[in-house]
Amino acid sequence: MPPNTTSHPIARAIVNDPSRWTLYLQAVFWRFLMGIGMVLHKMAYPRPLKPRFVKYIDTTLAAMPGRVRLVFYTPKDYGTRGNQGKKYPCIVNFHGGGFTMGTATDDCRWATAVCEQADTIVCSVDYRRAPEHPFPTAVEDGADAVMWIWDNADELGIDGDRIGVSGFSAGGNMSLTVPLRLQDALLRRRGAEPPHISSDAPVVLPHEHHAIKLIVAWYPSTDFTNPREERRKTNTRPDKELPRFFTKMFDASYLHPPKEVKLDSPYLSPGVASDELLQFLPEEILMYTCEWDELLAEGKRFNDRIKSLGKKVKYRMIEDVPHGWDKSPNPFKADAVAQEVYVEACKEIRRVFHGGQSLVQ
Repeated sequence: MPPNTTSHPIARAIVNDPSRWTLYLQAVFWRFLMGIGMVLHKMAYPRPLKPRFVKYIDTTLAAMPGRVRLVFYTPKDYGTRGNQGKKYPCIVNFHGGGFTMGTATDDCRWATAVCEQADTIVCSVDYRRAPEHPFPTAVEDGADAVMWIWDNADELGIDGDRIGVSGFSAGGNMSLTVPLRLQDALLRRRGAEPPHISSDAPVVLPHEHHAIKLIVAWYPSTDFTNPREERRKTNTRPDKELPRFFTKMFDASYLHPPKEVKLDSPYLSPGVASDELLQFLPEEILMYTCEWDELLAEGKRFNDRIKSLGKKVKYRMIEDVPHGWDKSPNPFKADAVAQEVYVEACKEIRRVFHGGQSLVQ
């Protein structure tokens, strides 16, 4: 029997909408170039850690089943003689790239900082990307990753009560939306029947069922209800913003089908989610934005909202930098500002997971 050629997600998409083929080719091209840039990014000294091990997990939440790669970075004493029984905290990380580009190893310098300075394992998630896998697949894959780590914490040497999330750009969005998606998933796993509500609205669990203790969101997108052109108008340095062809490709790839995606979904736009839902984010939130970024204004608004809800928020705008500044493809020198800010964030991670005085004023 001949193979079913439409079993592959992009093949299915092409059959249903031939215009997706162009998006797919664009994504492949820019993924390749971004990969070259990340090779250069990793060459600068001090060199980042290499992954300790990799796991592949089956998805359970997305409508289209698949497998997701989890890349683990660990502290140096992980698994050493006399240390086998130690349980480490874990940060589950989501890379950037407009939900369209990027891989789990792009944030290796961040993972290195967390491992070395916060004595914490980092699990970086290779969630499935658009246009092959549009919204909400990435968020559902992220929630699957957190639940798998929770289920396998003992085997991995992870303390299941000390799990946080982090992410950059699109991954920063996921660091805010994955905890909301987990609320629904955890309730269903307990066997409870969710109430009849919109599929875009998370089912809320009681406060004692928090799975996430900390969020570290780096220059996240938080409000897709605001059109791109309106976002661009807020950037004080238009010459430093992402090119239009990138953001156009990102939106066309991820927000599909365009007439069916609800832009105010809390899994997409946490900035317009209800106060009731946002109360179920963890109490500890770190948020970093970039001064020359079209996402700065919505990031500030989101910071104000979650502070008004009583969350313990450490917010900082990094001055004189564009979106994604910390991923510079400079093979000769690591970014000094990124290193300094990573140190600051790692102090907060250590405080939350290992105890100590808060830096939040």
